[in-house]
Amino acid sequence: MFWLKKLLSQLVMPIPFSIMLLVLAAVLWRTNRIKLLQFGRMLLVTAIVVLVLTSQSQVSYFLANSLESQHNVNHQPIADSCFVMVLGSGNSEQQGHTAVQQLSSTALARLTEGVRQFRLGNQCTLIVSGWSGGELKSAHATIMAQAAEELGIPKARIVVFTEPKDTIEEAHALQQLIGLQPFRLVTSATHMPRAMMIFTSLGMHPQSAPSDFIAQQGFWWRLDADQLLASQKSIHEYVGMLWLNIKGVAAD
Repeated sequence: MFWLKKLLSQLVMPIPFSIMLLVLAAVLWRTNRIKLLQFGRMLLVTAIVVLVLTSQSQVSYFLANSLESQHNVNHQPIADSCFVMVLGSGNSEQQGHTAVQQLSSTALARLTEGVRQFRLGNQCTLIVSGWSGGELKSAHATIMAQAAEELGIPKARIVVFTEPKDTIEEAHALQQLIGLQPFRLVTSATHMPRAMMIFTSLGMHPQSAPSDFIAQQGFWWRLDADQLLASQKSIHEYVGMLWLNIKGVAAD
């Protein structure tokens, strides 16, 4: 079910979706039937329009900013119990590289914010999460924990969740650890609205601490791969929230 969900979600992302349309258009282009040929041309135009719009700065900014503007950067000191949960992302495995250098840009942005939040409280616990993806030797959470140590967090103050595959599983794992105590939730700004939906649906009390802001305005005429990536990440979140609303937020 996990991999099926991932596969289906990829099919509605701008790049896979456009490639699929282009392949279908190429197949239909060889037909002699007028209606099928016209349909193929329509698919070709649609693919080009999708790629152009999602690569355009105003469209990309609108998609990302509508998510990121829902939660502001959190500068508030942490009182009482102090738990900082950093959601997983990705990493590589490069021999000779430090753990920090192995983290993806998204993971590094999240962990950096997690370390900052950790230092806003006293006697905090930093919680990192992420599985191996079924391919890497070490779980993502293990690399995150090593990177946190490199950034000055004591090993004794780090909790590692190596099993959760997605945000829903991360929420259940954290609930087993801290119950309904308040905590700082650190993830990408575009992912924060969906993550808050999941954690609050379990009756938990997350305090948002967004990181990795990607909404950027630029020249309207400039098509950019970074804007395309921002659009794709945003669309992924909208699709994810739609799926949560359909199946029930944190039901697993």
